[in-house]
Amino acid sequence: MKKLFSFVCAAAFLASCASGPVAPETVQSKIVEDGGTGPYKALMYEAPAFEAHTVFAPQDLSKFNRKNPLPVLVWGNGACTNSPWEHYKFLNEIASHGFLVIATGHIPMEEVPYHGPRSTSQQQLESVDWAIAQNSDKNSPYYGRIDVDAIAAAGMSCGGLQTLDNSADPRFKTLMIMNSGLFVNPAGAVPGMPMPEKEKLQKIQVPVIYILGGPEDIAYGNGMDDFYRITKVPAFAANYPVGHGGTYRQPHGGEFTIPALAWLQWQLKGDEEAAKMFKGDPCGLALRDDWTVEKNALL
Repeated sequence: MKKLFSFVCAAAFLASCASGPVAPETVQSKIVEDGGTGPYKALMYEAPAFEAHTVFAPQDLSKFNRKNPLPVLVWGNGACTNSPWEHYKFLNEIASHGFLVIATGHIPMEEVPYHGPRSTSQQQLESVDWAIAQNSDKNSPYYGRIDVDAIAAAGMSCGGLQTLDNSADPRFKTLMIMNSGLFVNPAGAVPGMPMPEKEKLQKIQVPVIYILGGPEDIAYGNGMDDFYRITKVPAFAANYPVGHGGTYRQPHGGEFTIPALAWLQWQLKGDEEAAKMFKGDPCGLALRDDWTVEKNALL
């Protein structure tokens, strides 16, 4: 009986090994920049029954399990655009390093501006709900492969405001605010953008990084004002002199990908090597050309 049991277990193990790659289910999809430069080639796709959201994930999910789960990044787009058409190279690159990235909005099958109704802050929360549901659904290819305790919220410009609008959600482990910040003077806001008051910053309970485009970035004053007001949680401010548009549309997301990926690897994966980009005096990011950095006393 013991030999039979061992044979059955061994057969089951071999069958699971022979099952091969596990791929996401897609309605439509596209491989961006050969899948990215990370160790897990990524796929951009629209998932079934998940309209107005774009998913970026490793093409082969079999490499992820409860011992090596996928952290999650939920993303909001600039200009409250309901498509990540300006950010898809940046987001795809992050996914290729072993993250599940879910962007607000319709999949950009071509790199052309999206014209349609604006996105909402709620769509970021829908992305979180979807990831958690996928992880617990035995019929999903993501079943047991997602780290639901390692979720980051991030966004650019209006998407950063949407992230700050959602910042009190207890499911977030960290925040990335990019080319954005709560308005010092609300009169300068574009109609339709979320407009939380500065007091909202005091409700943030997790580490936060601001990645801005330097003094020429129209969000620079708002973002740096936010940073100086955040004193209860670790906060980091990084500036690269490219203005408000950032480097998202450059190959693999350009220079902005460097601190964003390192921050996520540190905050969501506990990668201490990545942490050196932000810790120490000078920190690793400060040693890269053209970056200027500030950090509060808690970092």
